[in-house]
Amino acid sequence: MIDKFVLGMFALRMMSGSIEILAAFLMLRLNQVEKALMVNSALALVGPIVLISTTALGLIGVADKLSYSRLAWVVCGVACLFIGILKK
Repeated sequence: MIDKFVLGMFALRMMSGSIEILAAFLMLRLNQVEKALMVNSALALVGPIVLISTTALGLIGVADKLSYSRLAWVVCGVACLFIGILKK
């Protein structure tokens, strides 16, 4: 039986990949650098949202199996990822 959290993570990643592929075809169809750049810029929102959602689902799935100290280390690691992504 497939774990519901793994299934949710799978669904998010499949949706994200499908959006990326559709955006690539849209860029090809538009055939203009300016419009393709706009599509690419919109994709910049999808990646972090999927990362946060997938990570949150995974953390919820393992939260009851981890001790509080290990869960704190995982949260610190995720915080470091966010700082690295968002820092200018």
